[in-house]
Amino acid sequence: MSPQVLRSILFNLLYGIWTGGMHILCLPLLFASRRVVQAAGGIWIDGTLWLLKYIVGIDYRIVGAENLPAMPAVYAAKHQSAWETLFLSRYLNFPAFVLKKELLSIPLFGWFLKKAGMIAVNRKAGASALRSMARQATETLESGRSILIFPEGTRVAPGQTKPYQPGVAALYTQQKVPLVPVALNSGLYWGRRAFIKKPGTIVVEFLPPIPPGLDRKTLMRELESRIETAATALAQRSVGGGRG
Repeated sequence: MSPQVLRSILFNLLYGIWTGGMHILCLPLLFASRRVVQAAGGIWIDGTLWLLKYIVGIDYRIVGAENLPAMPAVYAAKHQSAWETLFLSRYLNFPAFVLKKELLSIPLFGWFLKKAGMIAVNRKAGASALRSMARQATETLESGRSILIFPEGTRVAPGQTKPYQPGVAALYTQQKVPLVPVALNSGLYWGRRAFIKKPGTIVVEFLPPIPPGLDRKTLMRELESRIETAATALAQRSVGGGRG
């Protein structure tokens, strides 16, 4: 058995204990404020990132931090791994994630998601789902929080793509705030449903914001082109031995 397999086994074991323990310990916080729940979530995330770094050997590096707006914005991120759901939540000061409504039904975890003020969407509801998302998004931005959406709607392995969903265009056209594309290469190290984690440095790249004003079709082409071009370049440099 290779050292990395052993490290992955140890990480998954400790991650399960850490996650389960935190969920049980924090149950009373379901009666507390959203900010208290977010603070507890931050502790859980920090602990998980610590385990990844010192047991698995996964670290991270930020590129383009100067592109982060000073105002609340919509962030549209490539989604390759569970890692970015943790990291981006912490780094962007707990934005409201756009997620499928079914996640809120997961015992414990879903309860905390709901308490944290996520934007839940019923994907089967069609146009009414977009209207509900728009209403929740307006309330979120007016409260001073940013929004994070994964345009492809699911995790996609490095080198692969799936159609970008209309939700991101709806947010862009209705909210009139900057849209920040985010590229990354996390799937090279923590793949979807992958038990074995690989050591390396995940690179998260914040690209220049897309200002309000583009029509829907132009926006979707521009967003996909920016994210996919940057994500492909990050993957190629990482596989080729570069720093990303």
